[in-house]
This record gives sequence, structure tokens and C-alpha cells, in this order.
Amino acid sequence: QVQLVESGGGLVQPGGSLRLSCAASGFAFSRYSMTWYRQAPGKERELVAAITSAGGGTSYADSVKGRFTISRDNTKNTVYLQMNTLKPEDTSVYYCNAPAYCSGYVCYPPYWGQGTQVTVSS
Repeated sequence: QVQLVESGGGLVQPGGSLRLSCAASGFAFSRYSMTWYRQAPGKERELVAAITSAGGGTSYADSVKGRFTISRDNTKNTVYLQMNTLKPEDTSVYYCNAPAYCSGYVCYPPYWGQGTQVTVSS
């Protein structure tokens, strides 16, 4: 079965760092672009970072550019989000996502992890 399992969340002080991991199984991980989303209470879910299937291209939300880095290791079926210089406004539940993938006429659904809580506070 398809699984995306996030880990690495927790409580950190402003200015600190945290590294999130997402372990994938049950699908062709290396063929998928991967993304990280976050959603704070009362706010819309927002795209934080994205990475292409081979890891050669990345993109980031303006709010995290220069502070966050997305990466992946296809030999381990794992995608990472390195978060530096954390701010209180980064507090959110962070979700790992495999976007819908289509090859010819065959399409596969998106997959979502359960999320991991990141809290930035003194």
C-alpha cells in the first residue's frame, strides 16, 4: 500500500533549524515530483517547496526562499525539507505530497502524508 510518513517535527526556538523527512513506499517514488505543504490553524494550505523527480529542479514559496531547502534521495525513497532561521510564522503542520502523475492515458492519484507538527516559539 502507498505510504508517506513524515518525521522530524517538533518544538524549536526562533532562529533555530529543523529537518523534516518523508519516507515513501508503495509507489514509483523516483517518477514523481514531490512537494511539501503546510497548514496553520485558520489559514489555507500553502505550497512550501517542490522538487522534480530526479532532484534537478526546485521551487519555493517566497516566504521561505533562502531559508528552506528541499532535497531527495531516490535510493532511499525519501524527500527532505531543511528549515533554517525558523520564525514563529513558520509554525504549522507540514505535509508531504506526491502530486498526481500521468503517463500517456494512465494517471495515478496524488498521495498525502498525515503531517508533522512544527512549532517555533520561545
